[in-house]
Amino acid sequence: MATRRLEVRQLGTVPYAEALDLQRSLADDRIAGRIPDTLLLLEHPPVITLGRGWKQSSLPIDPDGLRKRGIDVFEIERGGDVTYHGPGQLVGYPIIDLQQHKADLHWYLRQLEAMLIGALGSFGISGERQAGYTGVWTGGRKIASIGIHVKQWVTWHGFALNVTTDLSPFSLIVPCGIPDVVMTSIANEATGHPEHRSTAEWAAAAGDAVVAAFETAFDLAVPAQT
Repeated sequence: MATRRLEVRQLGTVPYAEALDLQRSLADDRIAGRIPDTLLLLEHPPVITLGRGWKQSSLPIDPDGLRKRGIDVFEIERGGDVTYHGPGQLVGYPIIDLQQHKADLHWYLRQLEAMLIGALGSFGISGERQAGYTGVWTGGRKIASIGIHVKQWVTWHGFALNVTTDLSPFSLIVPCGIPDVVMTSIANEATGHPEHRSTAEWAAAAGDAVVAAFETAFDLAVPAQT
């Protein structure tokens, strides 16, 4: 039975810079023991982020050109290459102390993948890993990206799960530096889903699935509402 508490903050749509400041502040709070393990769930307006390992070849359009298209660009401290965030994508930022779980970054990445695979299963989607890459695929198409940063074993940054995302902006970059990768979403892949399901319903269902899978993957529990 899980004994450690997970705080989940559902934040809606948050500009990237604001979310980045919040993560850094909460990471300091977690390091100091002022807050429990915390999971931020949110969406971003269109933005492209450049991780520590980004390559110029992954960004064929220069940042000024992207900004003219209404897409912000940020170079940040997370691992990985170039990725896109936008409406209809569920972004999760776990602020957790790995010393309370397992102080092993490879373990953490594999647990995030396992969590996302578990969440996809609730939609009848078979998630899978691809050897040599971090993230989650289904049928050879990439559905979720992962990029993390850790300070004193406390994590921030995290994962991006395409739910009802407009996938066309991914064509402006080489997602995660993987040539010819095909991106997909839950709405495209789910089996037996009702045609009338709204964007908000998709988002709520994805959020619930991720929270439940996160509790299982990290042996945490969200306190019952009173």
